Amino acid sequence: MAKKQQKKTLKKQHIIVGVVASVLLVFIIAALATLRSQKMANKETVTLYIPTGSTYDDVVDSLDVHGCISNKAVFGTMAKIRHYKDNVKSGCYILKPEDNVWNVLTKLYCGNQDAVKVIINKHRTKKQLCEYLGKQLEMSSDTILNMLNDASICAEYGHTTQTIIGMFLQNTYEIYWNTTPEKLLKRMKKESDRFWNNDRQNKCKALKLTEDEVVALASIVEEETNKNDEKDNIASVYLNRLRKGMLLQADPTLKYAVGDFTIRRLLNKHIETESPYNTYKHRGLPPGPICIPSAASIDAVLKDKQTDYLYFCAKADFSGRHAFATTLAQHNANAAAFHAEMNRRKIYK
Repeated sequence: MAKKQQKKTLKKQHIIVGVVASVLLVFIIAALATLRSQKMANKETVTLYIPTGSTYDDVVDSLDVHGCISNKAVFGTMAKIRHYKDNVKSGCYILKPEDNVWNVLTKLYCGNQDAVKVIINKHRTKKQLCEYLGKQLEMSSDTILNMLNDASICAEYGHTTQTIIGMFLQNTYEIYWNTTPEKLLKRMKKESDRFWNNDRQNKCKALKLTEDEVVALASIVEEETNKNDEKDNIASVYLNRLRKGMLLQADPTLKYAVGDFTIRRLLNKHIETESPYNTYKHRGLPPGPICIPSAASIDAVLKDKQTDYLYFCAKADFSGRHAFATTLAQHNANAAAFHAEMNRRKIYK
């Protein structure tokens, strides 16, 4: 009888333990569900930047500054459960008000960062370009600039230190914020190779120019006008001059040589500037582009529009358009009208 009673007691104890365990499991599941459904505290979309080498505390401080955490203890508990504290990954993360804490931690833990939009425009110098990239991405502007000034690195991409900036194309790119300079250059090389398709390469050959030479000429066209419907005529002037062995005498190259892009009126002292970019003194194209040209400017050169134009100057109405001429006499008349208007407006430099 004693043994029978003992078995009954053990059975009851097992049942009680099972019930308690089940209740506890339900409680834990409910607690986890409550934790996982916890919303972030931010009321607006937040862009969180986590620099390389950041610690968990750095991330928490940044989230706190942005008003994303309402309860650090709860966040810390969930971060521990998600094993995030020892798995911080750098990058840019966009956090929306509707995101819950668990999903955000999962995103941070997995390193599922959001790409940033990098808009490359008509940067004139490598320094300008690198300063812009340094503001948009985690990389140091000095680091990327040093790479673009390194002849051996430029050679790896088929460029010189003068032409490497032409590997960058005007466009909007989605790039991870913490990308390295090396990966950025590889990305730009890939984009450049895609741009220079068979059609454009064949047009280059027809012009008897290299891709770098086309980009250099396109950069002059880019600086001459923002009117796309004029670019093919302007390109034709410079192509005609090249074929005749004439000096290009492109004003934008002179401004580049002087290093002052604010000049509105070029003077004789500017023409005397000694620089390989001064096409008033040196025949042929400059050693590299004087800015990053748009696709429209590059295609205007490749179009090779057939004209007899050898000259052009800005119209006297200051419309931003140009008067084209086939003879020096015509050009001198157009230039005289423009200079007279500059005098009238008291533009002397």
